[in-house]
Amino acid sequence: MPAASRRHGGRHELGQNFLVDARVTRRIAALVPPGPEPVLELGAGDGALTRRLADDGRAVTAVELDPGRAAALRRTLGGRVRVEQADMLAFRFDGAHHVVSNVPFAITTPLLRHLLDQRGWRSAVLLLQWEVARKRAAVGGTTLLTASWWPWYEFALAGRVPSAAFRPRPAVDGGLLVVRRREFPLVPERERGAYRALVRAAFGGDRVAAALRSRGPRIRGLVAAAGLGSARPRDLTADQWAALHRRANRSR
Repeated sequence: MPAASRRHGGRHELGQNFLVDARVTRRIAALVPPGPEPVLELGAGDGALTRRLADDGRAVTAVELDPGRAAALRRTLGGRVRVEQADMLAFRFDGAHHVVSNVPFAITTPLLRHLLDQRGWRSAVLLLQWEVARKRAAVGGTTLLTASWWPWYEFALAGRVPSAAFRPRPAVDGGLLVVRRREFPLVPERERGAYRALVRAAFGGDRVAAALRSRGPRIRGLVAAAGLGSARPRDLTADQWAALHRRANRSR
């Protein structure tokens, strides 16, 4: 095995592809909002992004599952970075901070769900597969996952990362997704369950009105009143989903 492959020994079956392009680590670090809040890195790997964040003067906690890599990070960066040997899918965190992650492709959806369920963090910069990043940012139409979280988070696509920036080199490019917690949610937290039930039902068909037919004439009237009678679920905006929920909630 070539030396570069040993050094960056990511495993394709785990979706591990480590960053080796300093231009990309600079781009990611620049997307983290300035300020005194600490940064949590999920899946630090060999520490390419960890070093960049530490060099920028950020207070960094690096989470890495592999004990050998976590030990190496402590040896090289322990004086500047707090290193936690832990599973990013089980790691719990609190306090105001930002999150960054070169997400292993194999656990993208579980990691997103885990992250969005956490409290306290303000923004996240995530390196995902290009097409996944586009979907989460609702480029070309939204998805059930994004619509389910839209009232509480904003999702934005921040650029493409060529596959050559990784080792081992994956078959697809990466994409940078920026997630920001809304200062003023579009739907109250206490109504999350009802909102998500409406979204799931609406995504059960090609058109919002048809998918919600089983809920009776009242909800069909609300869909029509919102001007969404012929709309596809994928085409609704965050504001339209929230408005439809409010109409449904008021009419109970």
